[in-house]
Amino acid sequence: METIYDYLEQQVALHPDAPAVSDVHSSLTFKELDRLASQIAVSFPGQPKRIGVAMNHGVEMIASLFAIVKIGAAYVPVEPSFPADRIRFMMNECQVDFVLTEPEYAEKLQGLPLLFIDIAGDAAQDAKNISSTANPDDLAYILYTSGSTGTPKGVMVENRNICNYVKAFRNEFHPASGDVMLQYSVCSFDIFVEEVFASLLSGAALAIPPEEIKNDMRRLMKFVEDNHVTIISGFPYLLLEMNKLERIPASLRLLISGGDVVRESYIDKLLPQVEVYNTYGPSETTVCASYFRCNDTQALPDGTYPIGKAVSGASIELLDEQARPVPMGKIGELCIFGDGVARGYVGKRENQAFVTLADGRRMYRSGDLGIMQPDGNLFFLHRKDTQVMILGRRVEPAEVQNVLCECREVEKGVVCANTDEQNLSYLTAYVVPKDKRHFNMSSVKKVMEKFLPPYMIPEFFIRMNELPLTPNGKVNGGALPVVMKSGSL
Repeated sequence: METIYDYLEQQVALHPDAPAVSDVHSSLTFKELDRLASQIAVSFPGQPKRIGVAMNHGVEMIASLFAIVKIGAAYVPVEPSFPADRIRFMMNECQVDFVLTEPEYAEKLQGLPLLFIDIAGDAAQDAKNISSTANPDDLAYILYTSGSTGTPKGVMVENRNICNYVKAFRNEFHPASGDVMLQYSVCSFDIFVEEVFASLLSGAALAIPPEEIKNDMRRLMKFVEDNHVTIISGFPYLLLEMNKLERIPASLRLLISGGDVVRESYIDKLLPQVEVYNTYGPSETTVCASYFRCNDTQALPDGTYPIGKAVSGASIELLDEQARPVPMGKIGELCIFGDGVARGYVGKRENQAFVTLADGRRMYRSGDLGIMQPDGNLFFLHRKDTQVMILGRRVEPAEVQNVLCECREVEKGVVCANTDEQNLSYLTAYVVPKDKRHFNMSSVKKVMEKFLPPYMIPEFFIRMNELPLTPNGKVNGGALPVVMKSGSL
């Protein structure tokens, strides 16, 4: 079996002087990327096993990730903009040896062991190259998702998991030298893994735009055009904004939608111009578990597309609660098998979702319900539990509720998810204050913002005198007032 760095070295040998990664300040060839990764790796003190990464997106960040996996360590990515308390929780739970960062974030990350990136000179000159010491079963990264227990949970993904996904990506999309992938996603979401590893390990280049243009679609498309970007992988909402344009850059050949439901209305003007894929897959199964090509097909009656069929190296079965196959046309849980299934969760976490069957096969129970269409394509229905998708990110209302109830002004609190007219989820917080005379809801929100990223902050806060309860003492969600939200998409 091979490792991530084996794949990179293959690309270095095939075309050492081809473009690998670029940002607005600099660019690296594959040979230079390899040497810069070595230069960073030799600066690591001791023999680290887990390394936090809180860096600005750029060539140094990408080289740092390869430096980490080259020595057989795992990276734990966070955006520097994340709340400090959330960053500390992740780094402490993972017991990172240090956090790789930049001096501008030293104050925010105080209390954590830090190592600053300081690249002196030309990476292509006189850099000491080192051999990779990674093994296929070594952890490659730990990615945090929203947790049903009330705190975020880290998914442990191994080298072999990523290598399997790279092969699946190659099998479907045929990336090669001459292709350019846009690096648009935040590092804490697994679309980032697809952008970085599926492209570079296949010989394609990576183009990183400046942060200030990401929310300006016309400027972003100008960047795509100027850098001859051929592939974009992103949330459905990114495709929706592109769909509003009169045209998209002619260099684009492939758009990949992931992380949430894609609707026909999001991509109807894109379909005649470019290949568009709908994808599905939890972080626990390494980026994507299924693909569906939307071109030359009809959307489902509800305006969405199927999630397709399992990627190469994986299989998806619809099972009941006893892990028995459900009959054709019946609803079952999407259970995923294959080399993409991750090791499990970090720390003292319940890992019941990772199951080894009597026949020795290992699967991940996604908690998603689906149905098989007659043509063999899978259709995602909804979650079994309370987990929802907000702006393409998985959110457990229980985690948000846990933070809400930790606020000292709150006596009781509950967080519920509802859907708007476009069937998009949003959160509402219901709060019973401790001091009903002197209570400031905005101060509660500020406390929550110290630990939760913006997309996890409820859109609505409702002050309650008491929470309605069922006869057995549980909160009666059906009796809570619902704030109606009109669709904005």
